[in-house]
Amino acid sequence: MLQQIEQWTANFVGVVWGVPLVIMLVGSGVFFTVYFGFPQLRFFKHAIDITFGKYDKPGDKGEISHFQALCAALSATVGLGNIAGVAVAVSLGGPGAVFWLWVAGFIGMCTKFTEVTLALNYRDITPQGAVHGGPMFVIKNALSGKFYPVAWIYSLFVVLSSFGAGNMFQSNQMAAVIKTSAGIPEWVSGLIFCFGAFLILIGGIKRIGKVAEKMVPAMVGLYLFGAIWILVARYEAIPGMFAKIFAGAFAGTAAVGGFAGAAFKEVVIMGIRRATFSNEAGMGSAAMAHSAAKSTPIQEGIVALLEPFIDTIVVCTITAVALLLTDAWSTPGIQAGSEMTAYAFESVMGPAGRWIVTATVTLFAFSTLISWSYYGEQGVTFILGEKWLPAFRYAFIGFIFVGAISQLNVVLNISDAVYGLLALPNMMACYLLLPKVKQQLNEYKAKLQSGEIRPTS
Repeated sequence: MLQQIEQWTANFVGVVWGVPLVIMLVGSGVFFTVYFGFPQLRFFKHAIDITFGKYDKPGDKGEISHFQALCAALSATVGLGNIAGVAVAVSLGGPGAVFWLWVAGFIGMCTKFTEVTLALNYRDITPQGAVHGGPMFVIKNALSGKFYPVAWIYSLFVVLSSFGAGNMFQSNQMAAVIKTSAGIPEWVSGLIFCFGAFLILIGGIKRIGKVAEKMVPAMVGLYLFGAIWILVARYEAIPGMFAKIFAGAFAGTAAVGGFAGAAFKEVVIMGIRRATFSNEAGMGSAAMAHSAAKSTPIQEGIVALLEPFIDTIVVCTITAVALLLTDAWSTPGIQAGSEMTAYAFESVMGPAGRWIVTATVTLFAFSTLISWSYYGEQGVTFILGEKWLPAFRYAFIGFIFVGAISQLNVVLNISDAVYGLLALPNMMACYLLLPKVKQQLNEYKAKLQSGEIRPTS
């Protein structure tokens, strides 16, 4: 019976994350990009300047800085999908999947801009200065009362996703990879994760932001170091790697070694689906972290442009480069996922390469866990109020241990499915409120051009 339930829930995930959802997310990203005039190109440098405080004003409302908000959002998106997910995409879709991963990352930048701008416009700020934001608050504060049930459902799905994909899946994978590499039992790792999470989560978004601003650069830097090592060691294969990526992007990939080959449709779907799942563009989740920033709506939306770029075009590409330059993606007998990526690094760097992947898997997963706890808090606040936050935090910490020691396929399947369903309410709100964002963007551009908005530092 349990096997049958697992199969049903797995089928449910497949239906939710099918072609229609991918088309909706990608099509929306393309439309937003054209509608707003390619802001990911026009405001890229400006986004970096804002992130590092060049346009900060003392009177801006919020709880954390631009950089902390970006790192908190990135800590949720830069996770196992960047390592294991990309390996699955390349192993099933071939090198051409990387090209479509880049495309999805590029257009996802504009989707993030849209949802984050709206979240800052319609966030709630309590008299004590606490900030609550995200698509549920956008729907509640910007749309008519008849849409309130949609906001409530979105909040419920966020809470479910936080316990499943954002918590138990992360702790389960961390514990598994540590046991494989170091022989430490899952229950020991689970207790360590619980203690570490407790120290961070009791401090709320301010402590999450402080931890994320240190953890994200460190873990991405470590992973980038390994990629540079591989690039230097296999520099002669770089031209051939790019040739495979661009040739496979439009023609599919023939069978190589243990690789079964992929048709054009599979190549596109694998690349786009993986990028979308990784950078969360269209889910509205990152908008909750950005909502806490000391910022104006358009400026924080511009900061959010950087998120899919870093997550997908930088970090996911690191994994793809390692797989393609070492031919790990087509090596028979290597299971697609974190093990394939570890094999790629180890084949060039020796045992140190496997330890780099182990460390980054652990850091990526733990960072995702702490940020998703905050997202879950926003859902709980919307449904039950702030008074329930302590209870949620303790329950969340308890489920870290449960995830580390258990195999809960049914729970995780349901969580993955409801996570995908987050896109429907979020994208509905984005489309209904696009004129608001367009008007604010035009006003902001005019003020930049006139010099009314200028660097303050």
